[in-house]
Amino acid sequence: MIQRGNRLLTRRRAMAAGGAALLGVTGLSACGRTEAPVDEQGRVRLRFATDWRAQAEHGGFYQALASGAYEKRGLNVQIVQGGPGVNVPQLLASGAVELGMGSNSFIPMNLVAAGAPVKAVAAFFQKDPQVLIAHPDPALESIADLAGRPFLLADASISAFWVWLKARYGFTDDQVRKYTFNLAPFLADERAVQQGYLTSEPYTIEQEAGFEPKVFLLADEGYPSYAAMVLAPNAFARDNAAALRSFIAASAEGWRDYIRGDASAADALIRKDNPEMTQPILDQAREKLRQNAIVDGGDAALFGLGAMTEERWKAFFDVTSQAGVYDPSLNWRDAFTDNYLPGRG
Repeated sequence: MIQRGNRLLTRRRAMAAGGAALLGVTGLSACGRTEAPVDEQGRVRLRFATDWRAQAEHGGFYQALASGAYEKRGLNVQIVQGGPGVNVPQLLASGAVELGMGSNSFIPMNLVAAGAPVKAVAAFFQKDPQVLIAHPDPALESIADLAGRPFLLADASISAFWVWLKARYGFTDDQVRKYTFNLAPFLADERAVQQGYLTSEPYTIEQEAGFEPKVFLLADEGYPSYAAMVLAPNAFARDNAAALRSFIAASAEGWRDYIRGDASAADALIRKDNPEMTQPILDQAREKLRQNAIVDGGDAALFGLGAMTEERWKAFFDVTSQAGVYDPSLNWRDAFTDNYLPGRG
């Protein structure tokens, strides 16, 4: 059962750290009119592509759909599920969707580096749920205590959060071992450290390996990436500003209610879109999002759900550019805008 559960929960993680496969995104036009279509009831039609199959990490968007938060703001929203082989930037570039989901701050920054006119316009996870997982050990109190241990990392992670880990803790590339989204190597080595997602792998290990692992949330030790971002092409945002503001406001309402209210209607839609998803998985994931203030902590506690700040984006760019991921001359401010957040504009 370990392999099946691990496959169900973690296939998205191979994509989550990347955003490097940006073929075609430079085809997005920065000029010309791009008004969204209107349905027969006069509602603006918006297609929103998620970064993987329906799950609790998309719950606020499904809540806004289930509760009518989009509809009451004059929107007709369709959530387009991600999955294997689905590339959100390519969907945006081709016009297959109007809006898309960015899994972490590397994605909009990579888009800037590729010259693609797309920005993050809201961040509904103030903390990236990326974690490091170790076997139970009372000597492990922080990420710094993982020095010298082997790290099981996917290829995409090596050019993403591993960059921050090396800069912050002095870890070295010779500690890296190949992670194939199979728990067996981790379980076989009590000193091993495995990458994971707060809402996924720890639960799988508990349920199927029979012990509670030690879990370190990178964000709690300063990792500056946002997650669950809304991405919008610049021209689309320019020509549909009112609809975009309405989408973000409704999504914020949805996330508030999904985390703090009755999530049953949203969960029903999630399970309909993704029959592999189970209610226990959704319940534990939502509880971890709540307990760790993933949605409503950080900047959101000060400025409202979806908030982003220049300080956070600069901190992210500083550490990644200093590590050689981005050219120091890159205009990192092109990766985001807060002009469409509630209370702005």
